[in-house]
Amino acid sequence: MASDVVHVVDDDVDVRRSLGFLLATADFAVRLHESATAFLASAPKEIEGCVVTDVRMPGIDGIEFLRQLRARGHAVPVIVMTGHADVALAVQAMKEGAADFIEKPFDDEVLIEAIRSAVHNRSQAVVTHPQAADIRANLSKLSERERQVLDGLVSGLPNKTIAYDLGISPRTVEIHRANVMSKMGAGSLSHLVRMALIADLKG
Repeated sequence: MASDVVHVVDDDVDVRRSLGFLLATADFAVRLHESATAFLASAPKEIEGCVVTDVRMPGIDGIEFLRQLRARGHAVPVIVMTGHADVALAVQAMKEGAADFIEKPFDDEVLIEAIRSAVHNRSQAVVTHPQAADIRANLSKLSERERQVLDGLVSGLPNKTIAYDLGISPRTVEIHRANVMSKMGAGSLSHLVRMALIADLKG
């Protein structure tokens, strides 16, 4: 079986090289691109595999990159790498069609698993979200306060802002956030946001 192709798009040469090495050792066929502009200029009509890109890049950033890929009719799954404080950008990326987002610094296995999942979903021609009903069932288990915290997270707000808006402490927000993730069965913030967006899009 041929190796799945992963296109790494990042303006930082050290990041490109380290990701290239990591993914090659995980048996992916890696293609390195120094910018979204360079990738789009050389992209074939049918892009294989998936794309891993940083959200913050000079010129065409990760969000605009997603928009241009979709505008050109490319259905390739895109995984966006964000900084720890870039929740708003991560949420925006998901709304623009990103398959997933990974917060830096990330565990190598988290990225590899996200890529494998994206490639698998593409190969299975997943175009609907059969889990939407299950997600909404879990949403119904949340308390009013937990739902408010979730809404804040999906809006891209940091914990301190959510705390201020709700008149509670940041620590209390963290507790509610942990409870929400547990009730929703979310293993990460990106997973939680993705589920909330799926339920919203299908609801």
